[in-house]
Amino acid sequence: MQSFSSNLRMKGKKIAFVPTMGYFHEGHLSLMKEAKKMADCVVVSIYVNPTQFGPKEDFSKYPRDLDRDLKMAESVNADVVFYPSDKGMYPAYYQTYVDVEKVTQNLCGMSRPGHFRGVATVCNKLFNIVKPHIAVFGKKDFQQFISIKRMVDDLNMDIQIVGWPTVREPDGLAMSSRNRYLDKDERKSALSLFAALKLAQKLYSNGETKSSVIINEVEKLIKKAPCTAIDYIKICDTKTLKDTDKIKNQSVVVLAVKVGKTRLIDNHVFGEKLDR
Repeated sequence: MQSFSSNLRMKGKKIAFVPTMGYFHEGHLSLMKEAKKMADCVVVSIYVNPTQFGPKEDFSKYPRDLDRDLKMAESVNADVVFYPSDKGMYPAYYQTYVDVEKVTQNLCGMSRPGHFRGVATVCNKLFNIVKPHIAVFGKKDFQQFISIKRMVDDLNMDIQIVGWPTVREPDGLAMSSRNRYLDKDERKSALSLFAALKLAQKLYSNGETKSSVIINEVEKLIKKAPCTAIDYIKICDTKTLKDTDKIKNQSVVVLAVKVGKTRLIDNHVFGEKLDR
């Protein structure tokens, strides 16, 4: 992979990179399509990274289907699929990790300790292997997107990080590989997340700027749906990801909710368009 990328760079070609954990859906494909517009060569990685999963999380059950993924990547004209092994990524005696500090402490960082250390480490390694000019990330995991941008800026990496809007199902549910875990009733309950984001935006559009008021209304809406257990509902500054009492400048409402046994995340930046 490194030799391939080095040769492309020597020829003056631009590389765009889409890092994934596989089991593709239309959201992944939209990232690849966007990457195709920006570069001569699109590299897609498929790697379920063990260091970002906690001991009680779904690493072993995470959906995997390489043949299906390869066909889908080919359907949008991705050029290269990089599919490394655990031994290749984390060989014996491996001991180096990357910590992005402040922006990872809130939100999922509170309930998934060590998660973002794993994310930052694997992205750093993948950037060094693939050598992209551009890397494209979905904004559904807003904290991941901000954390990777922070790492790239802090470490003076010569990579442009591009964020792509969340891709949704026709009914508004954010596309996720984990949606396959939802049964019929849970799938209906999961729509409460999108409804909550729409409610938050409506309240803001009507002049409400107190975070506590919006969070309270959003919480009530989600709790009405069966099978839901809220991990967090927060309104944060989009750069620092610190909680904000009052919405001003750029603020984002961020949700993490367990629907049945499946943990789903979603978000909305106030003032931006929210549609399906």
